Amino acid sequence: MALSPHPHDIEPRLLRAFAAVADELHFTRAAARLYVAQQALSRDIRRLERELGAELFVRTTRQVALTPEGERLLPYARAVLAACDALTDAFRAEARPLLVDLNSAGLAHCRVLERARELAPEHELMARFESGLTGAARQILAGGLDASFGRYGGLDPRLRTGLAAQFVRYEPMAIVLPQDHALADLDAVPLAALAGEQVYAGAGNDRTPEWTDLAARLFAGRGITVAPPAPMAVGKEEFRRLMERRRTPVLAVVDFPPMPGSVLRPLVDPVPLSPVSLVWRRGLRHPALDALRAAAAEMGAREGWLRRPAGSWLPEGEAGLPQDGPA
Repeated sequence: MALSPHPHDIEPRLLRAFAAVADELHFTRAAARLYVAQQALSRDIRRLERELGAELFVRTTRQVALTPEGERLLPYARAVLAACDALTDAFRAEARPLLVDLNSAGLAHCRVLERARELAPEHELMARFESGLTGAARQILAGGLDASFGRYGGLDPRLRTGLAAQFVRYEPMAIVLPQDHALADLDAVPLAALAGEQVYAGAGNDRTPEWTDLAARLFAGRGITVAPPAPMAVGKEEFRRLMERRRTPVLAVVDFPPMPGSVLRPLVDPVPLSPVSLVWRRGLRHPALDALRAAAAEMGAREGWLRRPAGSWLPEGEAGLPQDGPA
């Protein structure tokens, strides 16, 4: 169907419903994200389609997909929603807190948040811990978070259309091993030494597919396999229990916090890098976000985070990286 020549003014609520379904490609998940009943969400989508005179989604019993008209509408919907959010923020009595997902306590970007608080002491920057950039990105687009850190290039391109990003760090990767693992006595673990191992990298966790994809790219051709899905460990004691029971090495980064019953060892030969970016909703205006971006740039320059080590490994064709070559 073609777009009608004179559509009525469209309510932002309908566009928000459309954007949520476009992100999730699943009506039940989109409804949960917006805290509405699925029937109400479906009614809003049907109403939007009637007002535009266009079918926006192809729905089958097995999947939901955007039509060409839906793909055409998506960037306009994102722009309208960003403008609505900016208008609301402009007329607040005072700037609301900036909600920043840090993924896990102890990582390098926790220090970025602390520096941003020093740069903007008059503003509130609130930490959240969502475990995975894909999960955080969905919440950013839904308005439940403002910013997060992670592998921007590993996000679904549909999510990236509504986001902006600033590269922060080349983060060296590491492996978490049971204390009595044969490789635990090494100061650093060569990738070749993991040949024949299954390594857990979040497989099956719908919040972290960008991390699982990074692992699969790193392991390809090295005889290492991504371990099958496992229950997500929440808290140090659950991590210890699962490590003792399953004894599966876990892919991590060098700043991963210490866990009981295990050791953390950097990976080498080559040093694999996890590219970390600061990610926020496109069009977001907030003085605390300006401070967060300034803190990331300042620390990146001071700590050498923006220099890629010579001979290191990165995924091919990664989006969102600096144009510089290896240092």
